[in-house]
Amino acid sequence: MKRLIVIYLCSFMLAGCANMQVTLSYPGVASTTFRVLVSLPDNYSEAGIASYYAHKYQGRLTANGERFNMYEMTAAHKSLPFDTRVRVFNVNNGRSVLVRINDRGPFIEGRIIDLSYSAFAHIADHEQGLADVVLEIL
Repeated sequence: MKRLIVIYLCSFMLAGCANMQVTLSYPGVASTTFRVLVSLPDNYSEAGIASYYAHKYQGRLTANGERFNMYEMTAAHKSLPFDTRVRVFNVNNGRSVLVRINDRGPFIEGRIIDLSYSAFAHIADHEQGLADVVLEIL
């Protein structure tokens, strides 16, 4: 009987290795539930809209416990594991930047990544605020 319980528990844990469900709640933002990838599939890429976050969040704790620094090359993504390195390509001008995932978000529908102020400056003008991008995992 103990062996069956151990086998059941192990299979349950292994089944959850692909992703896990996370619910985040920030002051002033509705709770958000999404799946965080535990392991990345080969050749993972994603296309969508990037935005940036800056002054309002400077010095606040990110989801991984670091202090947000808008001058570092970091980003927020809903499902990529923390410390994942991502190349973000702006499809409109061909510029790219390498960032490290250290936060969760964006929390606005239709956006796939929130870049730090400096990272966004490498691929687009802040006055635009948004950029069409493709993400590539390194």
